[in-house]
Amino acid sequence: MTGTTPGRHVETESRPGAALPRRFYGWEMGIVLALSLGRSAVYAVLQLAERLSIAPLADQTATVQRSRSRAEFFDFSYQVLDSLFALAPVALVLYLVFLHGGNPFRRWGLDFRRPGLDAVIGVGLFALIGLGTLAVYSAGRSLGITAQMVPADVTEYWWSAPVLLLASLRHSLVEEIIMVAYLFDRARRIWPVLTRRTELAQPGAAIWLLILASALLRGAYHLYQGFGPGIGNALMGVIFGWLYLRYRRVMPLVIAHFLLDAVAFLGFPLVLASFDLDGL
Repeated sequence: MTGTTPGRHVETESRPGAALPRRFYGWEMGIVLALSLGRSAVYAVLQLAERLSIAPLADQTATVQRSRSRAEFFDFSYQVLDSLFALAPVALVLYLVFLHGGNPFRRWGLDFRRPGLDAVIGVGLFALIGLGTLAVYSAGRSLGITAQMVPADVTEYWWSAPVLLLASLRHSLVEEIIMVAYLFDRARRIWPVLTRRTELAQPGAAIWLLILASALLRGAYHLYQGFGPGIGNALMGVIFGWLYLRYRRVMPLVIAHFLLDAVAFLGFPLVLASFDLDGL
């Protein structure tokens, strides 16, 4: 495969920001997570606790994307604005890296330099994670530890599909850029051991600890759907984290995540029926 390999030089920040103490990056990372997926994880854990106090998870539903108003204009406006404002933390982390003299697009592989390779890896990941998700969802429903999933509960308008695709793009950018590219980037600046050539070429305890921490946080902010999706997304996080550190490109992860959400939002009942899972 082409692209940056683990043994190659990691881009450093060349402006005055490079001299900033490690605790600065720690505070920065904490603030970014508090404004985005860290906050989502806290609320997801609370929502799970509330669900468990009300009724068995098997008797409940979890909706990801829903209509916001009975009036078409306001429903459209709310949903589009939700997606646009949710991208603010992504813009923030890109700005922070630029501020310190780096180019996040090239550093994280968030570009179109490898369109064919990125598409192949992304589609392959989509198939792998998609089949795994169905297996975990089926097991979770059978065991009673997963709520019934309703990816999109929206009124059908002519613009519903494009808005759902926008939501898919939003989820893919927010999760993969912040949870993988940005988090791993800042972790390497806080703990220099993660930048060592031998550690990257042959991942040891430090690298796997970083991958697992990111994966557990990914699983945590999906817990509002039940334990099954939390476990499934944590496993997805391990795969995505390893692949990112292996090939240094986040674009395949964005593509895979976008496809997963797009299919879920637009055709989840059809997918379940295709695998004889529509009775779950």
